[in-house]
Amino acid sequence: MKILVLNGSPKREKSDTMHITRAFLDGMKDEAPQDITRIDVIDKHIEYCMGCFSCMRGGSCVIDDDMKEILGLILGSDLLLLSFPLYCFGMPAPLKALIDRTLPLSSMDMKKVGDRYRHIGQTDYSRLSYMMICGCGFPNSRHNFEPAAAQFSLMFPSRKTIMTVPESPMFSAPEAAAVTQPRLALVREAGRQYAKAGEIEETLLEEIGSPMIPEELYAAIVNGDVKP
Repeated sequence: MKILVLNGSPKREKSDTMHITRAFLDGMKDEAPQDITRIDVIDKHIEYCMGCFSCMRGGSCVIDDDMKEILGLILGSDLLLLSFPLYCFGMPAPLKALIDRTLPLSSMDMKKVGDRYRHIGQTDYSRLSYMMICGCGFPNSRHNFEPAAAQFSLMFPSRKTIMTVPESPMFSAPEAAAVTQPRLALVREAGRQYAKAGEIEETLLEEIGSPMIPEELYAAIVNGDVKP
């Protein structure tokens, strides 16, 4: 499988969320060889979309930057994996700028699908599957990931998988290995399931998305009230 990973964290390789993403990809590789390309979005020259719609009216984007190459990589992939930390209940700005610039894949024409309208694509990318892996620094998932997950679901309404993980700064703390390593083992199992069947058991996703340590203890450690 050809996998394009869009790493939205400005911390690049040191991203807390990338610990999760690497474990997932390792699980996929356990099941079968994978062709993986990773882009650290912060390192790319991606201007903001100007909303001129030239691309959607049959032309091409008027901006000359790295997006042309990235669009080609997206269209040549089987799985588009967005890996990012939660910023203000959404994705970091560099990744959002990239997503905004995928307009050339769509046209101005629209059709009704279910109870909403969607733009008709200018290119056939129906083979693509989509995955969102998102970590956050809060001790639980409730009332934190919902906006990002909703946006992802609206952007990619089919063939999508969403993995959200609270307490993700712990993955970058060696002293937390006793709880983070078992969690990464679950993520690796999720990767094996996805590579084998194209989906992950809902019970496993729920376990991955649960707190690794009690919420009150995590908050106390972050606040400096308790030593880890």
